[in-house]
Amino acid sequence: MKWSQIPLGPLQTNCYILKNEQKSCLIIDPGEEGERLKKYIYKHELKPVAIILTHAHFDHIGAVDVLRNEFQIAVFVHQLEEDWLKEPSLNGSKYFNSTVSIKPADYTLGGEQVMKIGDFSFEIFETPGHSPGSVTFYFKEEKAAFVGDALFKGSIGRTDLRGGNHKQLLKSIHDKLLTLPEETLVLPGHGPATTIGDEMDTNPFLNGF
Repeated sequence: MKWSQIPLGPLQTNCYILKNEQKSCLIIDPGEEGERLKKYIYKHELKPVAIILTHAHFDHIGAVDVLRNEFQIAVFVHQLEEDWLKEPSLNGSKYFNSTVSIKPADYTLGGEQVMKIGDFSFEIFETPGHSPGSVTFYFKEEKAAFVGDALFKGSIGRTDLRGGNHKQLLKSIHDKLLTLPEETLVLPGHGPATTIGDEMDTNPFLNGF
């Protein structure tokens, strides 16, 4: 499996497109610029199978309907944020001078599980704190964790938005992410990739872990 990191919109939110040798692809967090993502998918002759969301803040969901309508694929979000997709006051767009409201998800996630969509198999970790329904998608064989806005290179997610909880976020990072092999790639919702080992060694927010 390979993936592309595509920063989108004014907040440069990372959308990830995961693809296999058969050119099937999973789309993680298509935040904005739906037409640009469509062009990318057609250019590379990819076949989308689903959209999976690490959480439902507006900058991670803005292009969902464009891609869902174009490719007729299902959307997955955690059950605690199911209502956030359509409600600007919950997904935060109301407070950033925009209105993001999309159709309901086709499926909701709840609890930790191994999930298979098409040819893609991965683990789902619940990693709340940045938001109540934040999740991490962990691909063990590829040693890659798509963590949304839980953990960044040298930083952690903000917790001053609705449902944020600093103590809970640190617990999620400690219990779910820092227990992964140190060579695991951390692929965040904003900014460059890092590794679990590098963040354990250098992230100032994780002192004492």
